[in-house]
Order: sequence, then structure tokens, then C-alpha cells
Amino acid sequence: MEFRTLPLPEPGTPVGYAALIDRYSLEVPLSGRLAAIAERHHPRSTDGWLMLTPRHAPARDLAGQLTFALRYEGLDLVVLARLFRVVVPGEIAAIVEASPTGAYARRIWFLYEWLTGTRLDVPDAGRVRAVPVVNPSQQLGLAEGEPSTRHRVINNLPGTPAFCPMVRRTPALDAYRDRALDVRAREAAGRIRPDLLARAAAFLLLNDSKSSFAIEGERPSGTRATRWGQAIAQAGTCPLSLAELDLLQQVVIGDARFVRLGLREEGGFVGVHDRDTNMPVPDHVGARAQDLQSLLQGLIDYSERAISGGMDPVAAAACLAFGFVYIHPYVDGNGRLHRWLFHHALALARFNPPGLIFPVSVAIYRRIEEYRHVLESYSAPLLPLIEWRPTPDGNVEVLNDTADFYRYFDATTHAEFLYACVEQVIEQDMPAEVRFLEAFEAFSERIQQIVDMPASQVELLRGFLAQNDGRLSQRALTREFAALNEDEVAEVERAYALTFIE
Repeated sequence: MEFRTLPLPEPGTPVGYAALIDRYSLEVPLSGRLAAIAERHHPRSTDGWLMLTPRHAPARDLAGQLTFALRYEGLDLVVLARLFRVVVPGEIAAIVEASPTGAYARRIWFLYEWLTGTRLDVPDAGRVRAVPVVNPSQQLGLAEGEPSTRHRVINNLPGTPAFCPMVRRTPALDAYRDRALDVRAREAAGRIRPDLLARAAAFLLLNDSKSSFAIEGERPSGTRATRWGQAIAQAGTCPLSLAELDLLQQVVIGDARFVRLGLREEGGFVGVHDRDTNMPVPDHVGARAQDLQSLLQGLIDYSERAISGGMDPVAAAACLAFGFVYIHPYVDGNGRLHRWLFHHALALARFNPPGLIFPVSVAIYRRIEEYRHVLESYSAPLLPLIEWRPTPDGNVEVLNDTADFYRYFDATTHAEFLYACVEQVIEQDMPAEVRFLEAFEAFSERIQQIVDMPASQVELLRGFLAQNDGRLSQRALTREFAALNEDEVAEVERAYALTFIE
């Protein structure tokens, strides 16, 4: 038994969002988790399906399925946005009038007006306790929302109707949040000598810049990598804006003679071309050019609202950065700007210690296959829903309205992945770099006691020893360090063993 090619774990009847998708023939990506009523009383749920008992079965009408969806599944904004376009406003008004003080009716009412911009012909809610729009036990929302006196709800949605990805609460995300990684990072940084911390920060910054290029299959010049590292260091120091994103694209591209800068004015896709026909073969199709201004302004507003409203910083960074790369607003440079947005959101939320960036791109590069899988977790189910045709110049032209697909998506997998990368950086990369610097400092002091040597030569010496398991190679002994006698060589190798090996 299956629902739109997605098999159920056992016999059952799809309900909630799945039932609404089927009843109204909604063309939406199936991401996140769907719900069904099982035939037996002890069903087995999976990552893809919430299986409930027959006693949980909702009424089969619009009100019953919508109420079930909000109660058990949380908010799927792309489904709701598409649904509210096809239902008659009076049907939603009837749900409110039937239960004017009901918590779910008021949330449905608010979401309808929020998503459509259409005011229903119903009076404001009376004196009743306000409820949050986002149920914090289901999904991550703002710690501090604003009240809507008309609906008697607290709007704790992390974004605006123009851009609002959602993140479900999962055991993995709860565990990451309980570890208070930002506190642990600041405590660890506080135990490091300021000069060592500054040197570690400089190395981590440059390494992140190089890794971000490496993810794209590029090997930038030292100057270009340094320039992008400087841009990363400035992330979070000022509010996000379209002008800032345009400027960052210029920094990324460098030589723009063969690349159009600024927002693209035509279609955009990630993929290849057929060698014989030059037909595009997309793996992902970006948003339509006419939707870019609205989507990016929504993304910019999300950055300010989510961070200032106390949204989980790592989850907010995931929504912001992955949302950007799915929109794909530029002809080139989207991947590196997407990873810059990780730094922007984390720095804006003061998640990382002052003056220190987390080299997230280094962790991503190590987990490159997992990273691609995370990207495809949404782009793959999205692709079949995009109607497009090839253009004479080998590009794509999108034929249907796709903006909602980029405004609202489930970013749970993306948030879990980013948390794993941040944890790896805090628990492994930062301590490893500090240990290296401490060891190199001790090694340099020992070398100066053996022979007077410039710092650049000490670094070269360490490099040779590292490449040859702590022994100087024949090449090093006959060329770069031929001036060392046998006793000095033995002392140098002993110094390396004491500082880097032992």
C-alpha cells in the first residue's frame, strides 16, 4: 500500500496533510513525515509515516483533516499555502464560526489570513487564552512571538509569508540543543591564551575559505582564498541585504569577465548538458527569475526575525543557507554564498566565541557525500513538480508557479546535518588546532636551543618531519637541511617526537 509512490509501513488510511493533498490534488513535494490511521490498534510508525490507531481517525471533512494535521503533524506551510488557494474562503470561515474559541480553529484562521493576505468575514476572537501558532513540542519557532489580538494567537513563526522554512523537533535535535555547544565553545576559548586563540582563528578562517572552494571543485589562488576568508570574518557584523549579497558574489567570482553579476534574469539550474544535443539535464532547478526579489527579501527578513526572536541559531542558519541555495539566485557563486550564510546566522546570534568562526566548510568537505544527500533530500522530490522547457542557449525556462516550493520547505534534515558539523568543529577541529599550535610553539623553542633558525625554516623542518613519521628524509638531509650535523639531526628528530608524537 502506498501514497503517491511513498509506501506505508502497514495497511492504513492516509489522513491529515496526506488526505488533503489527495482530496484537492495538490502538487507539492512530499518531504518530512505523513500520517495515516492504521487498521490495527498497535501500529508501527517510521521516519516517513506517523501511524496512529483507529480511535485517532478524524472526521473526513476539511475541518477534521486540518485539525488533525495541526494536532499531530505540525505546520506544513507549502501544503497549507496550496490548499488555501483552492478552497472557498467561506469554508475556512465556517470552521471558525463553528468553533470561535477553539485553539485549532483560531490557528487555522490565522494561517489562512497570514498565507493568503485575505481577511475573512468573521469577527475578532473574544476573550480567550492566546495559543502559539507553532506548537513548540512539534516544531522550532521563535522564543518570543508577537500577539495577534484578532485571532488570539501568538505568532511565533520564524519567518514571514515570503520565506518561512520549518524544522521539526526530533530526538537528535533535542540532544544537540541540550549539549549547549555555544557555551562549551566559549568556555573552551576562554581557557586558551589570547595569542594562541588569535593564531588558531586565523588558520581556521583560511581553512574554511579553502574548503568552501574545494566543495565546488575549485583550487583558488592564495590571494583569492584570503579575500574570501576576510569576507567570512565579516559575516554577521551588519544586517543582511541584497546589496551585501551582490557584493559577496563579486568577491567570490573575482574575475567577472565571463560571468554575469547580480540576480539572474533567466532560469537557473544545477546539472549538466547532454553532449550531443546540449539539452539541459537538471539535478535541481532554481526559482523563477521573476520570483527572486520577493524570495530574497523574505530570506533577508527571516534572518532578522528568526535571530532576534530567539529561534535556535543552528536551525535558523540551516533554514537560511539551504533556502538560499535552493533559490539559486545567481548565475555563479551560489554555493559559497550559501555557506557564508551559515557564518552570518551563527555570528549574528553570537553562537560562536567573539573573533572566532567555526570552519563549517571544513566539516562539510569531510562529509561531502552526506552533504549532497542532504541537499537532495528536498531538491530530488521537488524536481518532478517543476515544469520546464529548454531554451536555445541551453538553459531552462520554468513554466509553472513554483515560488511556494522555495518559500516553505521542511529543513529538519538540514538542521540536523549542520548541528553535526558544528559539533565536529567545536569538539575536534578547534581543540586539534590549538594542540597543534601549542606543540609547534614547544617544538620551535627546542629547535632554537639546538640551532638558530628562522621561523619559516622551522615550519619547513616540521613539514619534512611530519611527512616522514618524525624522521628527516634523505632529500631534506642533502638539500634544505644539509647544514645540520648528525648530532643536530638526532636532537631535531627527538624534539619533534617529544612535542608532536609523545
